[in-house]
Amino acid sequence: MSKLFIFLFSLFTVTLTANAQKQVLIFSKTQGFRHGSIEKGARVLKQLLDKEKISSNHSEDAALFTDQGLKKYDAIIFLSTTGDILDSNQQDAFMRYIQSGKGFVGIHAATDTEFDWPWYNGLVGAYFTSHPAVQQAKIDVLDRKHAATKHLEPTWLHKDEWYNFKDVKEGLHVLMNLDEKSYNGGKMGDHHPISWSQNYDGGKVFYTGLGHTEESYDEPAFQKHLIGGILSVLPKK
Repeated sequence: MSKLFIFLFSLFTVTLTANAQKQVLIFSKTQGFRHGSIEKGARVLKQLLDKEKISSNHSEDAALFTDQGLKKYDAIIFLSTTGDILDSNQQDAFMRYIQSGKGFVGIHAATDTEFDWPWYNGLVGAYFTSHPAVQQAKIDVLDRKHAATKHLEPTWLHKDEWYNFKDVKEGLHVLMNLDEKSYNGGKMGDHHPISWSQNYDGGKVFYTGLGHTEESYDEPAFQKHLIGGILSVLPKK
């Protein structure tokens, strides 16, 4: 057995062991519109995490948002959450969680959530305002080195529900930008970020505006986009 093989096998084993110690909470509580893709999305996310040897739980119970309840999770995914989903004590626990260095992933309607909580606006990066009908659009991939986008070509044609945003935070690291000339109903002009990352209040953040339709979760490119984004926010152990 060659030394190179032993080294590569050891490296692979260490990677799996490190991931096996990680846990992610998939949270999909809704107090407003409820997306029909949530259940499909949660199943696919679990499958993607399983392949990375990362354990996950799917819940809509906001009572989990205590210091003790969140402590075991390395990242929290808000999967198309909507409306006011956390009370003030739960918000405080979530802030302390992020401040401790943990990760956050927002998918699609995570920007249609907690409109009266400025800290959350800073975390998720923007708020939803409106959308046209589901249709195909051209996405310009601005960063092809990030884990969520490195598999993509410079241009990605994708069918989804395209959000217009308000209160877009300055300084976001925009990964992908929508080309409003390629579809009907865009209201933001040339600068229309649709996926971004940032460091925020001690934690790492990834957001994607994609994921409205059930069909999108079957698309390999979108699956790689999701798991890459999740892996990018996990704290190092």
